[in-house]
Amino acid sequence: MNVVDPDGMPLRPPRRALRPGRRLLRALPTPLGTPFTFFYALVLLATAIYTDYGDEATVSHLLRESSTDAAHLAEQPLVVLLASALWIAGGLYSLYGILFVLVVSALERRTGGARTAGVFLLGHVLATLATELPVAGAVAAGRLPEASLHRLDYGISFGVMACIGALSGLLGPRAKWTVLGLSFLMCAQDLVEFADPLASWGHPIALLTGMACWGLVRDKGPAAASAADGAVPGPLRAPREAGQGAPAGAPQQRLRGRAAGRGVREEAGEDGRAELAGDGGGQPEAARDVVRVEHELRHAHGGEAGRVGVAPRVPGAVPRARPADGGGQQRRRDADALQPGR
Repeated sequence: MNVVDPDGMPLRPPRRALRPGRRLLRALPTPLGTPFTFFYALVLLATAIYTDYGDEATVSHLLRESSTDAAHLAEQPLVVLLASALWIAGGLYSLYGILFVLVVSALERRTGGARTAGVFLLGHVLATLATELPVAGAVAAGRLPEASLHRLDYGISFGVMACIGALSGLLGPRAKWTVLGLSFLMCAQDLVEFADPLASWGHPIALLTGMACWGLVRDKGPAAASAADGAVPGPLRAPREAGQGAPAGAPQQRLRGRAAGRGVREEAGEDGRAELAGDGGGQPEAARDVVRVEHELRHAHGGEAGRVGVAPRVPGAVPRARPADGGGQQRRRDADALQPGR
């Protein structure tokens, strides 16, 4: 049975509350809805399984080669920046692996894969450079030993923290400050423990980087979109040809004044009405025909011809004005054809 409102429109049934299990399934990435998160998560899952169950010597060698330490950044920065983001510090049981699936997929559903990937890489790169470059400077100044240049540094935690900061800007006020409060508490705990100095400072830097991307991940409003499209063009007017009378709706006096300027003048007739007369080789008869044709075009069948593409007020065929052919014979035949009953 369909339920309708008083206006006769069908009412949609209220949505049922989703169970916690279904909510969790909907939060997981999908290949069509969130392709960036889905395929990236498959790569991370494969590397995490290999980290936990692969050969220890091979895993250690791969992690060393993928480390974004100061020495590798000086030799091949692009390679290690990308390679270090293919591993999860802690393997399958890392908290950042779970946060990646939930946070990055939620951000991609709201902003798209391109902007999500941009936020992730921006946080990963900026936080890495902000923590490793000071180490290189301290080693060069003699404040740190040379072994600090080869410190093991890899993982996705910086990119995940940047996505958390960007996602918080798309939530409501209560959810936004709740997410940011918990995130800053995690960063503060790392700074208090200070077990890993570089990661402890890199996480708040990445979080602030994601917050700085609020203007990039938010969509434009309708007012800004319409303003960006530019002004609306004005209405089109009917084109005018050389020698053609004034367009429909123009005052009759303008046409007469223009015809009089071409060797034709107005004189008082026998009945007191103004008539066109030649003035030094002018063509009063041709000018009268032009005025007559224009008059018939305006008042054909009691209506008035409108602009191009606009139907006349009263149904009926509206003839097209032909360009001047240099004589009055063709214009007289056109004018006679417009008379009613012919």
